[in-house]
Amino acid sequence: MGELTVSRLALAFIVGYEEDGEAILKVKQFRNIQPGAENENLFNTALALASLQKYELENVERVNTYNLVQ
Repeated sequence: MGELTVSRLALAFIVGYEEDGEAILKVKQFRNIQPGAENENLFNTALALASLQKYELENVERVNTYNLVQ
């Protein structure tokens, strides 16, 4: 594929609900994650961080950026 240059961890929390029952999400992002970090380690870290929040964790995402130019 290409060279992995940047990795970011995003945690989405449910902060409330719309009148129609749809969840209102707030996303907290952690940048400068080591590109070589294992997904399992990032997930466990996300769970630990979520336990310190007052809102319910909805989703955890890892976003990677690759350099495709040779």
